[in-house]
Amino acid sequence: MADTTTGRRERKKARTRQALADAALRLFTERGFDNVGVREVAEAADVSLSTLFKHFPSKEALVFDLDTDIESALLAAVRDRAPGQSVLHALRDHLVRTRTAARTDDPMFVLVESTPALSDYARRMWLRHEKALTATLADATGLAPDAPAVTGLARFAMEAPGIARASDDPARTMHELFTLLESGWATTPLAQGEAHPGQGN
Repeated sequence: MADTTTGRRERKKARTRQALADAALRLFTERGFDNVGVREVAEAADVSLSTLFKHFPSKEALVFDLDTDIESALLAAVRDRAPGQSVLHALRDHLVRTRTAARTDDPMFVLVESTPALSDYARRMWLRHEKALTATLADATGLAPDAPAVTGLARFAMEAPGIARASDDPARTMHELFTLLESGWATTPLAQGEAHPGQGN
């Protein structure tokens, strides 16, 4: 009986959370993020303001309900990579697949990209995963969590999507960034063409 009650309670919480997230997305999309208050979202979902804040700590959090899923997928890309695949390539392929798609028909994507407050919040939320990624990379490579190779790769992986999405071809740019990391600066055309001290005028 206790298990049934607990299960019913959890399902009710999940439905309330989803109703709030759906109401927020609809209102934010229709009127703009800055023009909608959290009280309006609560009313649209037919819950109290205090209930809203039990599920979402801030207005921005209403838009980012799947943050835990994002981290789980990121870590799984390293832990569950194909046999023989390097952690570098596993991260690259995951980031190309999940962080470079131009989802211009996705209301959530359009909302976030067109709202500075949400873009900044999304970046902060994304960078929160760096610590977990660092630990997972350490486990996968056998290196210490504070080894430069581990901390450097984690930081690079977290920053690369922002660079890629700002380009005309995000997927290609992501590949170029990881090629740079894998092969080194000396192999790039820019490095091969740059003047060295004592050369030229």
